[in-house]
This record gives sequence, C-alpha cells and structure tokens, in this order.
Amino acid sequence: MITRTADDLTRLLRAEHWNPFSLLGPHPSTKNGQPIVVVRAFLPEAATAEVLVNGQRAIPMTRVHDEGLFEATIPQHIPSNSYQLQVTDLLGAVTQRHDPYAFPNLVSDFDLHLFAEGRLYRAYQILGAHCILINGVPGVRFVVWAPNAMRVSVVGDFNGWDGRRHQMRNRGAPGLWELFLPDLPEGSLYKYELRPGKGGAPFLKADPYAFTAELRP
Repeated sequence: MITRTADDLTRLLRAEHWNPFSLLGPHPSTKNGQPIVVVRAFLPEAATAEVLVNGQRAIPMTRVHDEGLFEATIPQHIPSNSYQLQVTDLLGAVTQRHDPYAFPNLVSDFDLHLFAEGRLYRAYQILGAHCILINGVPGVRFVVWAPNAMRVSVVGDFNGWDGRRHQMRNRGAPGLWELFLPDLPEGSLYKYELRPGKGGAPFLKADPYAFTAELRP
C-alpha cells in the first residue's frame, strides 16, 4: 500500500530524500472507508519485521520492496508513539526499537526564525547531539546546519555507517536538518553523511557542536 510517488521511493532508497518523514513512520489513511494508520520502515538488515502495539500485540509487516522497505496497518486510535518495531535480522537475532520517524519536529518555528536571522545566540543548545526525552522515550536529538546538502544522515556503529538508514528531515530555508534517534546510548560514535546538492559522492563530516571527539589515529 505505497501511497507515495515512485520518485519519493527512489529518492529514499538512493539516500537522496530531503524529508524521509513523508514516506516513513506513521501516516493516517483509510481502508474500506475506515480510518487507519499505515506504518512504513526502511530496514535493509531485516528478514522479517512486526509492529508491536503497546509492547504486546504484534502486527506483521509486509516487505514492499526488495531493498528492505516494510509496511503494516494499525488502527487509527492507537497513538503513534505507543508502538515499536520488532526486527528479526538475517542471522535470526531479534531486537525491539522505537521508530525514529514517529516523533514530531524537534526545532521550534521560533528557533528556526532566530537562526535564520542570526540571532539564535545559544545555538549550542539546539545544534549538535543532545540526550533528551520525547514522550517518555530516551534518545539523542541530532541537529546540524548544512544549507547546501541534498540529503544528510546520521551514521555510526549503530547502523553500520549506512547513510540510507537514518536520513534526516530538512527544516527549510535556514538549512537545518534534524532527527531523533530513540534508545541510542550516550557516548555512541557518530558522524553526519552529506550528499552535496549539486551532485557528487556522499562524504562524512564530524559534528562541530559535539561535546567530545576521538583523538586522531
């Protein structure tokens, strides 16, 4: 039940999407005239996947693309932050995780306005990686300024340094990109992978607002 365009899907799989939230995560829809929520997740490491509702009811997800795009339908009355993804990888290991694409915008419109005017004087409180709680779920909020990028991803050991896995959301003209990674432990190694807006190969960048960094080799 992919309701987005083929171009959306192609951009996502090529890691060229400026707003992966338009395809991934929970999306209200209808089926036989009844309201539902369609949940999509890009899980290239998964053999199978399920949506766990309130930690109990397991709804199987259907693989809708060979590269690892999965989809399931849940009742509309279930809050989007009350589900988790249960993933069985190709080696048979089972993990449960919250969906990064089920969380709301991270940077307020007012802070976007101040940043665009050059008056966000405490930018270090917004940009960088910050351990926070959203809807009771612990994780890390990532925000980076990359105005000339076509796509930005958070990469690290936690996703095999795969830029397709955690593509960030672009917040418009100021050039800020954001993503909340739930359940990510403090101190995890990470970088940003950027794809230039005018073409060219993706490249890695360290976070200029990081609290700590590794020593060079």
